[in-house]
Amino acid sequence: MALSSTAIEPLSFREALGHYASGITVITSHNDGELIGFTCQSFHSVSMSPPLVSFNVMSSSASYPRIREAGRFAVNILSDEQVQISNQFARRGTDKWQGVEWQTSPLGNPIIAGSLHWLDCEIYAEHAAGDHLIVIGEVKALNLQEAAATQPLLYFKGQYRNIAAHSAV
Repeated sequence: MALSSTAIEPLSFREALGHYASGITVITSHNDGELIGFTCQSFHSVSMSPPLVSFNVMSSSASYPRIREAGRFAVNILSDEQVQISNQFARRGTDKWQGVEWQTSPLGNPIIAGSLHWLDCEIYAEHAAGDHLIVIGEVKALNLQEAAATQPLLYFKGQYRNIAAHSAV
């Protein structure tokens, strides 16, 4: 039985995708003395060998061309205590770095203090996909925080969420 092809209504599409829980990251870089960063929830692993990760960014992004120019980026995986950081880096036209503590990664990218983990990447590939770009990075360094009580910041159905304590099955 063939399904008929109908146009997908953008708001319905967005709502349907909102039912998929995702972690929140901030993609950061440093280029010509300028700190760059934006909130990104479309981040995922791609390959173990070589170690590759990916994020998606709007083609119209003002931040990404400067990251492309730098050729490198860090993925700051936010903890559930960093809602304010997520909101701050999601805004356009403001000083996203105001009041943000950070340190420099091995590749020279800004690492946001308090992040759950970070990955230091060089741009490996970029692909156009509709109104977005798929950016693939090769992981060159990483840091796994040891704070057992710290949980990831999640986004589900248009709201930040956290994981309730539970036992492994």
